[in-house]
Amino acid sequence: MRVLLVGAPGSGKGTQAARLSEHFGVPHISSGQILREHMSRETPEGKEAAEYVDRGDLVPGEMVQEILHEQVCRAATEGGYILDGFPRTIRQAEFVQLHPAGSDFAVQVAVFLSVSNEELTRRLLSRARGVDDSRAVIEHRLQVFDEHTTPMLEFFERRGELVPVDAAQPVESVTASILQQLATRSPS
Repeated sequence: MRVLLVGAPGSGKGTQAARLSEHFGVPHISSGQILREHMSRETPEGKEAAEYVDRGDLVPGEMVQEILHEQVCRAATEGGYILDGFPRTIRQAEFVQLHPAGSDFAVQVAVFLSVSNEELTRRLLSRARGVDDSRAVIEHRLQVFDEHTTPMLEFFERRGELVPVDAAQPVESVTASILQQLATRSPS
């Protein structure tokens, strides 16, 4: 099972990824977590990524792909993964789904955790931890997400690989909805 979780900041990707990872017995690979580890260790990649994160912009896909490559390849050969945070744009999605060089990242299904921007802003402000969680940065992050991710979602939908889920529900209901929809899909 190779699942991509797509959702704006605050949509519950980390929570759902952990639950799905446990359910399917495959690793959760989070681009955000791996980037934060690089930033906290102040690796060259981490320093460069921090500049984007501080502005609320997307870290370039090539950088994210390079950082994730080894873990994704290993997981793909060992039964799959729950991938969180990459691909994030249509260009990245087209590369991983259509180009042989991106085949290790190709997913069987993209689960979209749908939540209104008002609810996302409320959630993010309630857990604010630093400068990257100010209202202005949150609003910018949501705008960037909408601009870059909507075309990607349309790409997965045209291919029959998109599973939309109302993620404004309680956590258990979101998980149940995801599992119910995945059970009706046969892996390709």
